[in-house]
Amino acid sequence: MKFGIEFVPADPALKIAYYAKLSEQQGFDYVWITDHYNNRDVYSTLTVLALNTNSIKIGSGVTNSYTRNPAITASSIASIAEISGGRAVLGLGPGDKATFDAMGIAWEKPLATTKEAIQAIRGFIEGKKVSMDGEMVKFAGAKLAFNAGKVPIYMGAQGPKMLELAGEIADGVLINASHPKDFEVAVEQIRKGAEKAGRDPSEVDVTAYACFSIDKDPAKAVNAAKVVVAFIVAGSPDLVLERHGISVDGKKQIGDAIAKGD
Repeated sequence: MKFGIEFVPADPALKIAYYAKLSEQQGFDYVWITDHYNNRDVYSTLTVLALNTNSIKIGSGVTNSYTRNPAITASSIASIAEISGGRAVLGLGPGDKATFDAMGIAWEKPLATTKEAIQAIRGFIEGKKVSMDGEMVKFAGAKLAFNAGKVPIYMGAQGPKMLELAGEIADGVLINASHPKDFEVAVEQIRKGAEKAGRDPSEVDVTAYACFSIDKDPAKAVNAAKVVVAFIVAGSPDLVLERHGISVDGKKQIGDAIAKGD
């Protein structure tokens, strides 16, 4: 079993780099950086981390293909791979609807968008000329001018179809959950997708994303964690929320509050 830690770049990049170095020294295998427009840029932060660590793997946890074109994502993560000496990992998912609403971006066909984006990004990273006429992703012979080697792609997934897709095409799955019920369902869907694609399910690295918060003042720690939980709830499929007794109306109220910055 391996362990990773994720940081939200609400703090300056050098402070996050200090945390990443501590994580490396304490034996963590991965450090992930979230990607939201209102915080420091994920790839700028990962660059600083790459220059201040030696062995820990570093990645986006997670980016999406609505706010960033897949060619730009491929160029960015390949650059991080080069700077870090091959330690980059790309975390990519469908994104947060509440965030897109605030940015005025339509959240259309997340399954097709994620699948086609991963296909295109893999092509770019492998140094291929990418020509695609997908449902959501289109390229007319675009190509990166450099090759930084293999970059594993981990999908952020929660819903059954997204989990199944991860089993089909991803190197790993980042599941925004820590409850055993969620993993009982998730592992089955991932297995189904892997077998559908003729893969050994054990090839897919399944990871639990458990939110935690530390502060000398317990109330402050709880309030900080609530923000992250709110984003997870607002971006979760209704089927997932049903398992935890959270209503669709409750999800909408939380999403509306996030969109207003409340």
